[in-house]
Formats: sequence, C-alpha cells, structure tokens
Amino acid sequence: MGTIALEGLEFFSYHGFYDEEQKIGNKYSVDIVVTADFSEAARRDRLSATVNYEDLYRITATVMQQPARLLEHIAHRIIQEIRTKYTDLLSVQVSVSKFNPPIGGVCHRAKITLNE
Repeated sequence: MGTIALEGLEFFSYHGFYDEEQKIGNKYSVDIVVTADFSEAARRDRLSATVNYEDLYRITATVMQQPARLLEHIAHRIIQEIRTKYTDLLSVQVSVSKFNPPIGGVCHRAKITLNE
C-alpha cells in the first residue's frame, strides 16, 4: 500500500455561496491524496501501473472551471472524477481551500476535506 499526493494546486475560480463571489472569483488551493497498491509500479517501473500525476491535475483543473456554491461539492466532484479514471483506488482524499473567505474578519483560508 502507498499514497500519491499533489499538494498546493492553485486555481483562480468562480465558486462561492454568494452570487458576488461567483462574479469576482477567488484563489483556491487543492490537495489530493490517493491510496492504492503501488507494488506493481514499484517492481516494474511502469507509469501504466500507477496513478499519473498529470491525470490528477487535469481532472482537478476541469472541475475547478465549473462554478459551484460549496467547497464540499467541489471536493466531491474531484473525487468522483478521479474514481472514474482510477477504479482500483482504496481511498481518495481531497482538501479544497478558499483564500480570504468573506466571513467579516481576517481569515487566511477556509478549508474542507473529504475522504471517500
């Protein structure tokens, strides 16, 4: 068993509960951790036996282009798309952070994490 992680993927996207957030946009960060049996990839040294980082990035970038109200929904869609591409994964964890959320005070990031 092992994990592959992409940390700190950054996007400028148009998500948010409030209509204004979806108009002006904001910066977001995404972290992904996938767990699977990577022993064949380790033995054979073949990309076809593992999870391709580029696929994870492309899936995430595509989802981040589609406006959503909730960070939870974004993470869920990323997980669904990753599991569609890689059906043998034991788990997928996705964290989505919104920089400077509109909470009426100072907050560097609001962050949610889903595990499926």
